[in-house]
Amino acid sequence: MTDLELRTSRPLSAAYSTIDGDALGGFIASAYPFDAPFTCRLLRRGFNDVYLLRFADGHKKVARLSSRRARGASNVAYETALLRHLKQAGGDVAAPLGTNTGALSIEVAAVEGQRSLVVFEYLEGQFPGVDLQDTKAMAASLATLHRLAGDYGGPPSQYVLDLGHLVMRPLQRLLDHESTDKALAERLRKIAADLIAKIEAAPQLTRVVCHGDCHGGNTFMTSAPDGRRVGSFFDFDDGGPGYLAYDLAVYLWAMLLHREEAALSEEQHARWTCFVEGYRAVSPVSPNDYAAIARFVCARHFWFLGEYASRSDEWGSAALPLEWLRKQAGKLESWSGMETP
Repeated sequence: MTDLELRTSRPLSAAYSTIDGDALGGFIASAYPFDAPFTCRLLRRGFNDVYLLRFADGHKKVARLSSRRARGASNVAYETALLRHLKQAGGDVAAPLGTNTGALSIEVAAVEGQRSLVVFEYLEGQFPGVDLQDTKAMAASLATLHRLAGDYGGPPSQYVLDLGHLVMRPLQRLLDHESTDKALAERLRKIAADLIAKIEAAPQLTRVVCHGDCHGGNTFMTSAPDGRRVGSFFDFDDGGPGYLAYDLAVYLWAMLLHREEAALSEEQHARWTCFVEGYRAVSPVSPNDYAAIARFVCARHFWFLGEYASRSDEWGSAALPLEWLRKQAGKLESWSGMETP
């Protein structure tokens, strides 16, 4: 084969592609009943790609293109049906919008394969940040969503946020990662085994429909006409049936993530107290569930590390060097003896 033939042969496959905003906008215009012209621009890359649709009349919508993930197929049938249910019940969420045929999601043919596209309502507001009243209001909104989801009867979730999903499968992704050596693998196995034993020994843990990612970055705060602060949630992609203690632990994990010690600062402790008070103002948290929150901080970190480990084909194996992974094992070991603040 000549050099010219090599240069003009079929393109190589891709592990991940960034879809051009104009191309995606054209696809959306053909698939959705949007009359006004709009622009489509990439807003954020993350576990999924998010695009901002800006219409000529000034209003906005958000399009999310799901990435292909190690967990398996997209969970959008469950997610969008749940959001529709929550919205109709009065929940503060970014609801999905229907296509020309009424579908709440649609598949897009990318170079790497099919990716699920959902267009959502645009939420105004600001992140809760470190504001104590906003933290309390966010937690109250989360409790309200848990309550409203109690009678959800739509398509089942493809994923249950159990110990297999949160710990065992992420552990295996870490063990399979190119940077993991034998010593680190043994540490991670022991940490995971001890963690699972502690959680399984905890009696009567409450199950809810989890948001799955309530760390403060998936909530916008606004003021209601009566002055009350309201937290509106988006990005339910990592949600599903699971432990209440896990959904609450995500916020605690986010505060501990960049600290060297397994303890909150004075400011963080005040925020955590407001978070718990806000949740309990709407829904109770049993002593068993509250005690288990600390254990699920570790479960959350296993899930987080496993997600990163599964992206080696996209981000490169060097994104998780051995020394960094050892530090994460140290965090897990430090957190393993922590009590819920």
